[in-house]
Amino acid sequence: MTSLLLIGVDLAAALILSFGLYYRRHHRRDLVVAFLGVNVGVLAVASVLGTAEVALGLGLGLFGVLSIIRLRSSEISQREVAYYFAALAIGLMSGLPQLDPWPVIGLVALILVVLWGADHPALLARGRHQIVRLDRAIADEAELRASLADRLGGTVTSLTVQELDLVNDTTLVDVRYRVAAHAVATAGARR
Repeated sequence: MTSLLLIGVDLAAALILSFGLYYRRHHRRDLVVAFLGVNVGVLAVASVLGTAEVALGLGLGLFGVLSIIRLRSSEISQREVAYYFAALAIGLMSGLPQLDPWPVIGLVALILVVLWGADHPALLARGRHQIVRLDRAIADEAELRASLADRLGGTVTSLTVQELDLVNDTTLVDVRYRVAAHAVATAGARR
């Protein structure tokens, strides 16, 4: 009975994670499929192989193998890595044999609540990140910072020049910046 309860909790949590949190905010269908597939796959493997003797090794092995396969196969953001590992952890915890399901249910709820809060659009809403190619080669960091602040309409918090092309007169910059609070309110009102 405990196993069935945890399978139900796992499926509900995987659906909330994939559709309620991730897809609703980021609209990437391909990763919804990946999150659900990984979660249910890990749940199934952990349920079948999850004996007390192999539980710890199984958990570490699944995290290692799946992370190497998935994270090397295509580029995903750090946010998507967090969702990916949350799906893995929920499936693993729910699939391993348990005498008392409530600690697992509490940890699954904790994972969902933390991802809901950490990925909430209102949290750090003013922070932005862009890769910008300028139509001018700018070697002076102060001048580059001022130019980016003017073009992006915010305060540059950090920048990394990725390419300074003096022949074609371009600069490629990885820039992090903060927009004004009124710009966030205006953008939120348009949604």
